[in-house]
Formats: sequence, structure tokens, C-alpha cells
Amino acid sequence: MEEERIISPNLEGSSEERMENSLRPKTLDEYIGQNKVKENMKIYIESAKKRNEPLDHCLLYGPPGLGKTTLASIIANEMHSNIKITSGPAIEKPGDLAGLLTNLSEFDVLFIDEIHRLSKSVEEILYPALEDFTLDIVIGKGPSSRSIRLDLPKFTLIGATTKAGSLTTPLRDRFGIIHRLELYSIEDLSTIIKRSSKILEVNIDEEAAKEIARRSRGTPRIANRLLKRVRDYAVVLGDGDIDLKIAKHALNSLEIDELGLDEIDRKLLETMIVQYGGRAVGIEALAATVGEEIDTIEDVYEPYLIQIGFIARTLRGRKVLPPAYKHLGYEYLGE
Repeated sequence: MEEERIISPNLEGSSEERMENSLRPKTLDEYIGQNKVKENMKIYIESAKKRNEPLDHCLLYGPPGLGKTTLASIIANEMHSNIKITSGPAIEKPGDLAGLLTNLSEFDVLFIDEIHRLSKSVEEILYPALEDFTLDIVIGKGPSSRSIRLDLPKFTLIGATTKAGSLTTPLRDRFGIIHRLELYSIEDLSTIIKRSSKILEVNIDEEAAKEIARRSRGTPRIANRLLKRVRDYAVVLGDGDIDLKIAKHALNSLEIDELGLDEIDRKLLETMIVQYGGRAVGIEALAATVGEEIDTIEDVYEPYLIQIGFIARTLRGRKVLPPAYKHLGYEYLGE
């Protein structure tokens, strides 16, 4: 399987990206976690191969770092297809999309990350491509313009988004397979960390792997990032092996607490508790107060804080819940 990246050309071939790619599983059997998604995809892929047809278009959604890009590459690999990777913001005008689609081969996979950020004019070109594998192109301008229809090879579009609610209904309805990726359990993250440590040629014991997993916010991308930083501490302060003591020391030095909360998480929670007196606060006001983008709070920080029961979304805004008060050492005074 060939993988062609259309975005981030400056990072292509960088040591960081090569390392990141080396940690990615290549098959569904190697892919850890997301068991429901994995079992369903095995059936869909096997069925498509037996029918000698491309896989139905897939939409993968959920918080960042859960493996949507990795899963897209695995799907292409399992289908013995090539994959082309791009993102919604990179496709600025209909001609950009037309160029991508006309360069696809039969059964290729086109992966569009942040698909919710496609412009309306680009989306309209995509509809007939997804339904009928055709492309309508307007040639010329004014009275002399004419429309021609091009046949496209049968391909699979895999879209990924952190904001499924931002997709237009017509676009969402054109995906035959829709899966939500959930935050990972500590056990699955621990398995991922141990697998990654073998690839990185680092020895890690069971307790250290679990400690990093506990502080990884249910997210493999964060788990792998923390593993690499803990490895740095192990190399400089120890013999290169990661045990529980060095893992705790490194993670504490990074100011990541026992539940995986970092400086921004604590700032968000303390702002809501202290500055707003625990009252419900609107996302715009919260973003302005802590100096973070609304999208960053909604996509990166909120999902985990909601999952562990630290905040809730209400009609009046975001509200801090009693467990967050206890974790940060504040007294909960009730409503």
C-alpha cells in the first residue's frame, strides 16, 4: 500500500514524523482498543473484498488523538489500496478537490481530516462524486460556459472530524459507515505504551506503563508523547529503563497530575471555581478569561473533563462538579 500525504509537505520525511509513523499499527489485528469499531470494520472490509467493490464511504469522529488517521491507513492497507491524505482546510476551492479526485485510481482511499471545515462550494462538488462517482465541471465563463461530466474511478472517502455536529446533513447522509471513537481504557493504553516502548527499544515495567496510561487522558497520542518524554528522563537520570519511580518523577516534572490534568485543565477548573464562584459560565467567557481558543477547549480539554465527571454542560453554560473541587483541594459549597 502506498501512502501519499498531500498536507504538511514540510514535515514529510522529518525524524519526528517517521518516529510517529513507526508507532502506528498497520493492521486491524495490531490496532489496540476500539473493539466495536474494529470488529465491524473487519466485516465491512471482508464483504467489500468478496464483492470486489470499494468499501462504503466512512466517517470517523471523536476527540483528537484517538487514532482516526491511523485507522484510515489500516483500512486502506486491509483493502490493499493506496491512500491519499489531506485535510478540509487544505481544499480551498472546487478545483483543488477536482484535482484530487481525478488523480485517484480504482479502489483508492481518499482521507480528509477535519472534513467539517470543507467550504460549501467544495461540498457540492463532492456530493455526485460520493454518490455516482462522477464529477461535474464548468468550463468557461458567462454565456459560453458549459458543464461537462467526468466519470471517476470507484473510490472510498474516509472523513474524520472532532465535530460531527458541524457536518451538514447532506454530507453526513452520504457516509454508509459512521463510527464514533471512544476514549481508551487504562488497560488498552498500557498495552499501547508497552508496544510503543518495544518499537522505541526502551524497557518499561508494568507499573510504569500503567502510571503513564493513567495520566494520558484516555488518548493514545498523548500516551506515546508522554512515553517519549519519560524516556528522556530515564536516559539522563537513570540507566535508560523506565520504572515506576522514574515515570512518576518525569510526569510530576511535566506538571501532569495523577488523573492526567495539565496546567491548562487546572487553570480552566480554577477559573470556574474561583473567578466565577462555581456558577455556570458560557464557553465564550471562559475562553476569553483563560486565553484559549473555543475550539481548543471544546475539542481537546472538555471531552476528558466531562468523562471523568469534573464538568458538565448545562443550558446556562459549563459548570464544575464536586469531584473537581475535591481533586483541586477546594471546598464545595453547593448551589
